[in-house]
Amino acid sequence: MIFENIRVALSGLSSNKLRSALTMLGITIGVSAVIVLVSLGQAVDDFVRAQFAGLGTNLLVVFPGENERGEQVPLTLDDSRALEDLSRVPDALFVMPQTNFSRTVTVGGREAFVRIQAVTQDFPTVRSRDVLEGRFFDRAEFEGLARVAVIGLTVVEQFFPDTFPINQNIRIDGVTFRVIGVMEEAGGSGFGGDQNNLIFVPLTTAQARLSGERNVAGDRPVSQISVQARDGDSVELVAVQVRQALREERQISFRAEDDFSIFTQTDLLDSLSQITGLLTIFLAVIAGISLLVGGIGIMNIMLVTVTERTREIGLRKAVGAQKQDIVLQFLIEAMVLALIGGGIGIALAVSGALLVSGSPIGLTVNIQLSSVIFATAISLFIGVFFGAYPANRAAALNPIDALRYE
Repeated sequence: MIFENIRVALSGLSSNKLRSALTMLGITIGVSAVIVLVSLGQAVDDFVRAQFAGLGTNLLVVFPGENERGEQVPLTLDDSRALEDLSRVPDALFVMPQTNFSRTVTVGGREAFVRIQAVTQDFPTVRSRDVLEGRFFDRAEFEGLARVAVIGLTVVEQFFPDTFPINQNIRIDGVTFRVIGVMEEAGGSGFGGDQNNLIFVPLTTAQARLSGERNVAGDRPVSQISVQARDGDSVELVAVQVRQALREERQISFRAEDDFSIFTQTDLLDSLSQITGLLTIFLAVIAGISLLVGGIGIMNIMLVTVTERTREIGLRKAVGAQKQDIVLQFLIEAMVLALIGGGIGIALAVSGALLVSGSPIGLTVNIQLSSVIFATAISLFIGVFFGAYPANRAAALNPIDALRYE
């Protein structure tokens, strides 16, 4: 009986090809949009995690905070030295203070406003960055306030398009620095802008020659302090040690709140995952509206079909068809419409995922089996839900009135 109803449904669809295609279009678009957008959201989440994984899973960063009066309390080199004390933070491998600022850079006749990162000699290890050409500055150069710089590839393209940059001079805010290295290309743009459009200089040199900034106590402030734990499992322990060391260094009473913030990569990943998750849900809801429109289209076409086949319905009832037989017939027709439209939508979604994965944007979109099963279930539900009213309306027709219908 069911197979016969399926055969009748396919016969009806083939006899009205254009109408059937337009009816299925809404379901096709909706199913493909939902699958693609959900998969894109997962791909973005994977991409973000991969970017952080490139920095290592054992990094935490300390940022300035506010005191109880709402005043910004900067971090200082004294804070960094407190964290370097093994008696206070025994599970930290490296502690790296860092200052971020922008200055005018001049090379020959070229001039641009470039971001500077003033760091220590431990930067390549802490941030998992390699030097492509030349070298990074060492401890002797750091302690000796050497005027040396390591530049990113974007800076090379901007200032040295036709010249090998190593041992060339650049002027940062009027101070001459010698280029000793070029950093390897950083994947992605990062979360602080283009990570290839940076100039790295010794923090000591920057504080002495490029920035005379001091806090009220006369200490030189830093933008942040990066701390590398021994491994990924000890990050939370190191975060506790860092917090206790800074509270002791700053003489914060046990009742007072911290005037600094500690972020681990786990914290950042969790926050970003929540954002991408909410964005994915929002996009899926938007795409789901087209499924609703497609379902309404199926209901509309099934109501038209019931009207067109009124005499057929009356004849079937006259020869003994029960109400449930009529309901099943029209429900199956609606489900066939929805399933064919959903199947085409799945095929389009797979094609779209392959297209995005093959593009140069760097996202790998994978269609999960669960998404396909979910889309198929949605198609079935739409067929049943929006086909139920027309089916019940057909089953409720009086056979005598149906036979006399013109």
